[in-house]
Amino acid sequence: MTGRGEVSRLKRRLDATFERAPPPTAEIELQSDFARYLCVLVSGFLENAIVALVLDFAQRRSSTEIAAFVERELGYWTSPNSEKICSLLGSFSPDWRKQSELFLVDERKEGVNSLVALRHKIAHGESVGTSLSQVKAYYATVVRVLDFIADLIEPLAVVRAS
Repeated sequence: MTGRGEVSRLKRRLDATFERAPPPTAEIELQSDFARYLCVLVSGFLENAIVALVLDFAQRRSSTEIAAFVERELGYWTSPNSEKICSLLGSFSPDWRKQSELFLVDERKEGVNSLVALRHKIAHGESVGTSLSQVKAYYATVVRVLDFIADLIEPLAVVRAS
């Protein structure tokens, strides 16, 4: 499966989870619990999708040994805030770093960084307040960021020509 195909598969699964979210009329506690759960899933989606895109690139463009090295290194890559994303992409190309730094600004940078920070607080048992609408906003930002990364790594024109 291609990197874009894996991202699409992961997104469909996450979309199905969002569809099961309680309605706005549900108990506040239930909504809050589900929002925290979705926050963790969205953060994991961002991480797994970036890894899938980068790994697919390495497998398509390099030797088996280099692709295996990239896969091993990506096994340690977690908590993708905006700086880590730019750094990872910059490891492959200085131009990718520059483009990602220009893209990950303002609400996109804030959305990614806030999502990852919130996920850490949730994972470490801290009391956090978030809503389903806020997590949906983070998710929309994550989808835009992943589309950008996919187009940066493997432009659609190249994918369609292969």
